[in-house]
Amino acid sequence: MWKGRFSQDTSSLVQQFGESISTDWRLYAHDIAGSIAHARAQKIAGLLTEEEFLSIENGLLAIREEITAGTFEFRSSLEDIHMNIEAELTRRIGPAGAKLHTARSRNDQVATDTRLFCREAADLLDRAIRLLQQALLERADRYAATILPGYTHLQRGQPVTVGHHFLAYIEMLERDRGRVRDCRARLNICPLGSGALAGSTINLDREAIARELGFDGITHNSMDAIADRDYIAEMLFAMSLCGVHLSRLSEDLILWCTAEFSFATLADAHTTGSSLMPQKKNPDVCELSRGKTGRLVGNLINLLVALKGLPLTYNRDLQEDKPPLFDSFDTLSMILAVNSEMVAALEMNVPSCARAAADPMLLATDLADYLVKKGVPFRHAHELVGKAVAAALSSGTALDQLDLAAIDPAFAADAKDVFSLERAMAARTNTGSPSPLNVQNEISRWQKMLEN
Repeated sequence: MWKGRFSQDTSSLVQQFGESISTDWRLYAHDIAGSIAHARAQKIAGLLTEEEFLSIENGLLAIREEITAGTFEFRSSLEDIHMNIEAELTRRIGPAGAKLHTARSRNDQVATDTRLFCREAADLLDRAIRLLQQALLERADRYAATILPGYTHLQRGQPVTVGHHFLAYIEMLERDRGRVRDCRARLNICPLGSGALAGSTINLDREAIARELGFDGITHNSMDAIADRDYIAEMLFAMSLCGVHLSRLSEDLILWCTAEFSFATLADAHTTGSSLMPQKKNPDVCELSRGKTGRLVGNLINLLVALKGLPLTYNRDLQEDKPPLFDSFDTLSMILAVNSEMVAALEMNVPSCARAAADPMLLATDLADYLVKKGVPFRHAHELVGKAVAAALSSGTALDQLDLAAIDPAFAADAKDVFSLERAMAARTNTGSPSPLNVQNEISRWQKMLEN
C-alpha cells in the first residue's frame, strides 16, 4: 500500500512483528459498517457512481458474511483488518474498491472501529451486570431475614442480614453500570473524516456518516480524534473496578464456604474436587474470578503506560490498545456470566448463620448505645462496655450473662434487653441500615429498578 515511496519490501520479520490482524480481525463488522457509511458519503459527494457504491456495499457485505462464517482467509502481510478487507474488496470488484479509501486514513478508521466496538461492549456489559444484580437480588430476597455477623478487619463486628449484605454488592454493581454508561456516552462521537491527523481536502458529510453509524455527533479536532484513546482507558478502568468488586464478592463467598464459617454452600456445578483429597469441594469459580481480576487491572496499566509518553497524533504504539481491550471485555463478560449462574444456585446455611449471630459480643455497641440513651457520654459508655467485655472474656462468662450492674450502676436491670437480636435489628431504622423493614423496602426498590 506504500510501494510508491519504498524500493525494498518489508522484511518478513518486520511483517510478523507489526501485524495486528491476529487481534483486530474482531473489528471486521465495525470496519465494514464504517466503510459502507464512508462510501455512501462518497457517493453523495459525487466521488462514486451509484453502480460503484452498490458494488462496494455488496462486496463488503459478502466479505462480512464470509468472516462471520469463518471462511475468509486473512493475510498477515496486509497487516490489519482494514487492509485485509480493502484488498479483498478491490480484488473482487476492481477499481471501485481502490476508490474506497479516498478522504480517510487507517488512523480515523481504527478510531471509528474501536469506538463502535466499545459502544457495543458497553451495552453487552450493562446487560451482563444487570443479570448478576438480579441473581444477587433474588438471593437477597430469599435470605432477607437471615441474620449473620458483619465484619471489620475480619473480626465479628455487628449483626446484619444476608439480604443487606447482598444488597451492598448490588449497589457496587450499579455504580459499575453507571461508569460503563458514562463511558459509552462520552465515546459515542464519530472521528471518521479526521484523516491521518489533519482531515482531508476532499470534504464529505461527516454528520451524515455519524448518523448512519449511530453516533451522537462528530469530533471537533482532527488531531485529538486520531490521538485519543481515553475512551478505551475509561472502559478498561470501568471493567477493572467491576472486576475488583466481583473479586471482593468472591472472597466473601470463599470464606463463607469454609468449614470454619459454614455460612454458604455452592452448587456442585460451580465447584471442583481434588485429585488427591476426596472430601474436598473447592470454590474454583470464586478463586478464578479473584485471580482474573489481576488481568483486568494489568490491562488498564498496560494501556496507560503505552499512552503516557506519546506525542500527537498517531503512533504505532496505539496498535497495542486492542489486545488489552478485547481481553478485558472477554474476561469480564465470562466472570459476570459464571457468577450470575453461581449466585443463582447458592444456598445459605441458615442454622450456621444463626449460631454465629447469637454471639452476644455482636451487640456490644448496642450496649454502649443503651448507656448513651441513659445520659452517659459515649466515650465513657465505650469504656464501661469495654470493661464488661474484658470481664466476660476473663471469667469465661457470656456478655449477656454478666452482672453488668457490678461493673457500673449505669447498667440497670433492663440492660439485658439489649441482647435481643430481633429488637436490635428492628432498631436499625436509619436509611441504609439493616432493619427488616429497610431491607425489604430496598429489595422492593431494586426489583422495580431492575425490571426496566
